Order: sequence, then C-alpha cells, then structure tokens
Amino acid sequence: MASPFTRLRVELKNTFTGTGAHPPAWTEELADGDDAGYFAPGSAVWAVHSSMTPTVGGIRALLLQALHPGAMAGVYAHSNFREDPLGRLANTIRWIFTVTYGSTDAARGASAWVRRLHEKVTGTYVDANGVERAYSANDPHLLRWVHLAFTDAFLSAHQQYGLSFPGGADEYVRQWAKAGELMGVSDPPRSAGELREQLSAYDGELTSSEQVQDALAYIRRPPLPRSQRLGYRVLFAGAVATLTPRQRELLGLSLTHLGPVRLPVKPAVLLVLGVMKLGLGSQSPTEQAALRRIRRVQKHPPAGA
Repeated sequence: MASPFTRLRVELKNTFTGTGAHPPAWTEELADGDDAGYFAPGSAVWAVHSSMTPTVGGIRALLLQALHPGAMAGVYAHSNFREDPLGRLANTIRWIFTVTYGSTDAARGASAWVRRLHEKVTGTYVDANGVERAYSANDPHLLRWVHLAFTDAFLSAHQQYGLSFPGGADEYVRQWAKAGELMGVSDPPRSAGELREQLSAYDGELTSSEQVQDALAYIRRPPLPRSQRLGYRVLFAGAVATLTPRQRELLGLSLTHLGPVRLPVKPAVLLVLGVMKLGLGSQSPTEQAALRRIRRVQKHPPAGA
C-alpha cells in the first residue's frame, strides 16, 4: 500500500499535468531540437519558473486577468473552466514550460498553436463604462493585457515568496518579453518600470462583474483532492496578498484576518511551497529533458552552427 507521502506526490503531479505519477508525453519532446532555446539554465526566467512560486503566480495571474472585461468575456464564453479547470491549468503549464525550456522551434510552435486556438475566440463584452464592444482573443490590446498580467503575477509572487535570481526584476521582464513577442505582443515591456507603466494604462478598463465573481468562485475553490485543499487555501491567500488594494477591492477580496488582526501569510505559503517541492522533486521532468537537449547541442552542434 502506498504511503501518504507517495499518494500526495501522485496527486500533486496529477493536478499539474493530469497524468498522475508519470510525466506527460510532451515533456520528453523538450529533449528534441537543435538549439538551447530562448532561456538558458541560470537565466532569470529559468530561475523563476523552475521554483515553486509560479503556483502562487498562476493564481494571481488568473485573478488579475479576469478584471479586464474583454479577457473575462473570452474565458467565460469559450473556455471549459467550469467543466475542466485542471485541464485548462495543464494546457497553460504546457505552454509556459515549452516556451521556458524548449528549443526555439518548440517555443514558436507552441505559441502558434495557442494563437490558432484564439482565432475562434470572438464575441462582445460590456466595458467598464457600460459600452458594448467587440473582442478577439488575438486582439493586440487584449494580448498585451494577458502578457502584462502574467509577467506581473509571476514576478510579484517570486519577489514575495522566492529566492533572489540573476538580474532581478528588470532582467526577468526583459527576458520574458520574448514570450510576449511569440504571442503577437508588439514592444512588450523590457524593465520593471515599463511593466508598471504599461499596466497602469489599463487601470480605467478594469472592472468587476457577475462573470468575474462566477470565475472567482472556481479559482477560489477548484476541485482538488482533499489532501491539497488546505494548501491551496494558503496559496490563494498568498496570491491575494500580492495584489494591490484596488485590485483586491475590484475582486471583492481581502487580506487574511483573525478579527481585527491581519495574519501573516508568508510563513504558511513558504511551508506549503516547501512541501510541494518535496513532493514534486527538486528538478522537474521538463527541466531534465531540456538539459539533455542542451548538453547534446553543446557536445554536437548542428552543422553550420
């Protein structure tokens, strides 16, 4: 009979990949390719994405992205987040890890695949001023918002709950701009200052709605195994703590309190992330596959390289 820790490890891996104890087949594909990819081991992007803090950053990104009514309308009308929220999570993780660890061809291919899916995501939404507008998931304005929200979320979560990383915030934003370009974002931010500036340009467009609150219910309480629910509540509180006061107000969320006393969430978040690290291992299958490709390319460079 499997030990409780073994069961927890399998459940954690199944939550992130949907394939239980065994890595999904696509992870091995990251060993293919003829170059080192866009991000080298030891880069800011590699350091942030290989840590556990993206679990908090992912929650924060979903919360922040939902505040733009155009982005929320597309998710609400075209996503299966109600029926299969974990499947949607697994698909998002696949894109992130392929861009982070894959060859340049793999990263471009994964991004092109997502953009093709976006072609059918169209409709209308009511903006923050009550005006009905058309939207398309591949609209440059919405693509920029999603990239900004993602970058800000992963950076903020790591700054709050992670270790230092090469080059700091400016270097992470500069490197991850490549992901924005792959998704069709023109001139994405390349410093933390530019990130804040471009995010502020969307302030007047952000709003709450019944759609946001409906999605928030799923983000707050996804269908996780019982063994993961308390840990997720801690990570959710950790994500909320990194939002700005205005973002929390729009979402109808508040910091964790016991009566009038604000509870410190950081120690609890760090504990949960540490347990997850023990369960998932110090190096993910995606990293291992990428490192095999990089060692092979370095040892036997392609002809003409």
